[in-house]
Amino acid sequence: MNKQELVELVAKECDMSKAHGERAVNAVLNGIKSGVKKTKEVRLIGFGSFSVKTRKARKGRNPQTGDVINIKASKTIKFTPGQDFKSVVNK
Repeated sequence: MNKQELVELVAKECDMSKAHGERAVNAVLNGIKSGVKKTKEVRLIGFGSFSVKTRKARKGRNPQTGDVINIKASKTIKFTPGQDFKSVVNK
């Protein structure tokens, strides 16, 4: 499912136009983004949690040349699915 299909599903489920559905989906996604940026974690009970994780600096290899390279420390987003979400996927 892509974003447009999700917008159509939300619009249909909520009995609204696609424009309103798109605004609703965008509002949720923007809320998650700003929540993770501000508090470093967003928990949606039953669905899952989004959190910021820090990766340490490390050494790696250039796959083309085999040379050792330094990889800088960075931040990434981690998603941990909730129990309800896991049970839907595992059926």
